Amino acid sequence: MSDHMKRLAAPRSWPLKRKASTWVAKQSPGAHSVESSMPAVTVLRDMIGVCDTAKEAKKIIGNREVLLDGVPLKNPKAPIGFMDVVSIPKTGKNYRMLLNDKGKLTMVGIGDDEAKWKLCRIEDKTRVKDGKIQLNLSGGRNMILDKNGYKTGDVLKIALEDQSIMDVYHLSKGAAAMVITGVHAGKTYTVSDYVEIRGPSPNIIRFDSGSETVKDNVFVVGTQSPAITLPEASQ
Repeated sequence: MSDHMKRLAAPRSWPLKRKASTWVAKQSPGAHSVESSMPAVTVLRDMIGVCDTAKEAKKIIGNREVLLDGVPLKNPKAPIGFMDVVSIPKTGKNYRMLLNDKGKLTMVGIGDDEAKWKLCRIEDKTRVKDGKIQLNLSGGRNMILDKNGYKTGDVLKIALEDQSIMDVYHLSKGAAAMVITGVHAGKTYTVSDYVEIRGPSPNIIRFDSGSETVKDNVFVVGTQSPAITLPEASQ
């Protein structure tokens, strides 16, 4: 597998200057798709701007100066994806990877308190040994719980230090939700209706804006109002 790709072939969600150079680093396989993440070296150089070259970015990572979800980052090409938290203790800065209202990946500056947790969507549930429930979460996490009190599509607020559940945001009427795929990607709306469809077709989520999309395109970010710091609106 190639370690690089042509900039012109990079996903549309990557906020890159397409003709600045021919090649751009390609992230290592990981918990995020190519479209929803970017390699760490590119994030540090092109998005956060803490260095000017990939060589400098690799040195910063090699010195363990970057934390990804509270853990020192080791792989320069590790994928940094949607909802991941990046902290750089030397600068005192924290960031969360989100989508802006143009559907482009963007690093949003956040405070120290907000950098202590992240949001993970429940993608699937499985019953495991001793009747416990395993939650398969976005970002590659799994959690095993004694009780089945959650539904797919709900979003958990997880403490990065001990992986405990701090809160849950249900995919239901009145919830604040970000569209993560499609023509409305990056826009945040209030859910006005949850339409369950019988059969193989996906359930439909309707918003107060009058738009609608399928359930898999929706990521709840809060109850009534967003719990996270959102990107500034494009001018």
